[in-house]
Amino acid sequence: MATEATGQRILVVDDESSISDLIATSLKFVGFDVRTAATGSQALLIAEEFKPHAMILDVMLPDLDGFEVCRQIRNEGIEVGVLFLSAKDEMKDKVQGLTIGGDDYMTKPFSLEELVARLRALLRRIGVTEQVVDSEKIRFGDLELDEATHEVRRAGNLLELSPTEFTLLRYLLINADRVVSKAQILDHVWDYDFGGDAGIVETYISYLRKKIDIYEPALIHTVRGVGYRLRMPAAK
Repeated sequence: MATEATGQRILVVDDESSISDLIATSLKFVGFDVRTAATGSQALLIAEEFKPHAMILDVMLPDLDGFEVCRQIRNEGIEVGVLFLSAKDEMKDKVQGLTIGGDDYMTKPFSLEELVARLRALLRRIGVTEQVVDSEKIRFGDLELDEATHEVRRAGNLLELSPTEFTLLRYLLINADRVVSKAQILDHVWDYDFGGDAGIVETYISYLRKKIDIYEPALIHTVRGVGYRLRMPAAK
């Protein structure tokens, strides 16, 4: 789900699947290799096998809390960056997390952009460098865009897109799970600097839907009054 794979392994630990799935999808899209865990004991088992470079660790877990998970990891000498992500936002909680071996501490609600930026900064601090895998493909679910050949496939089927449709889809892909406004699309796809006719965006979104969303599930979604978003359906 990314233009480049970094080779960096991240373990996301949160008992709320909606949060862990959102984080995992976002991290995979920017090139990380991601696993998830819903409990502290599960996190310890996966960490032993997966050997992550970093963990995004909730504090309030149903069995071992995140502080205890971090404590056990440090006691066992496992070298992994730990970024706490928790609704516990009091200073004493942050101090405790950093004191027992955490490298960073973020509170919920959080910004995905900030989370990714902090994670990358953490990885740099602990000396984990990106191992870029050559790839010119952007993937989102079963949708794949190849920048080298200008081919687009959905569920393995080759789709015929015009150059403008290709550029529009690429913009939606690199902003997957984010809402992009019609003005932003006009600026980045048609270079109108926010001065073009928004109707052309609606027209080309319609063209794309007739080619992309003839397969299930639908990926292109309208956010009424705001713009469009490429997203997977919410987990049930």
